[in-house]
Amino acid sequence: QVQLVESGGGSVQAGGSLRLSCAASGRTFSNYAMGWFRQAPGKEREFVLGINWSGGNTAYADSVKGRFTISRDNAKKTVYLQMNSLKPEDTAVYYCAAARTTGYYIPLPAGGYDYWGQGTQVTVSS
Repeated sequence: QVQLVESGGGSVQAGGSLRLSCAASGRTFSNYAMGWFRQAPGKEREFVLGINWSGGNTAYADSVKGRFTISRDNAKKTVYLQMNSLKPEDTAVYYCAAARTTGYYIPLPAGGYDYWGQGTQVTVSS
């Protein structure tokens, strides 16, 4: 019902920046909380940060707080992930996810999300 496509990944040096985008289609975008997850080889998929349906509430993993920022443009049906001060440990495939909600709720577990994108690779070199 909802299709998500991530873009903007790439390879950067430590300390650099990237901005990821997640474009949604198929259903009304405004009633979904949006989250970003990442998964490195051999590791579990982990929550990075999320934003509620109105954009007024956000949640961050401790590892990225102060470096990453999430935002959304409901008119464009797109959510963004601005990543600054990138570290080699940020290297992973980054996934966009959508959860059906109309309040301030932001799911943290991956199981709380209903739709997923295919992911985009982010590589940070030392």
